[in-house]
Amino acid sequence: DIFLLVSSLTPMLNVDLLIQDADGRTLLTWRHDAFYGPGWHIPGGIIRFKETAASRIAAVAASELGAKVRFGPEPLCIRELFNTSRDVRGHFVSQLFACTLVSPLDLKLRFDSHAPLNVAWLWHDKAPPNLIQAQEGFRQFIDATPHDPAHQ
Repeated sequence: DIFLLVSSLTPMLNVDLLIQDADGRTLLTWRHDAFYGPGWHIPGGIIRFKETAASRIAAVAASELGAKVRFGPEPLCIRELFNTSRDVRGHFVSQLFACTLVSPLDLKLRFDSHAPLNVAWLWHDKAPPNLIQAQEGFRQFIDATPHDPAHQ
């Protein structure tokens, strides 16, 4: 309840992890909740008070993918994301970081179309048609040549 109240008063600052492999695929996670409905999104999370972006990136990789990532020091882009029809969780400032897996993904979290779970992951060649609306601005990054965080 407190989080929802805070999110109705101020924008939320979050990180999104653009994880791509050598074949140009992008790792997306499934989401189905009251705020966004069903669809794919770039793994990400809201930075907590006095938490660094690096710490949140590591926490997201661990919780949503069961993995570790490396990432560049600067985001690829910073975007404001709005949902004008909602009074809670309707305004985000998102930092998109190019990331590379440095450990295997947790296979128990792999997407199963017969039993889709929130934050289940799956590799995508291109942005799927059911990318959640709030992340449509990232479609160009999902469809682009992989970004190597070591070269930022």
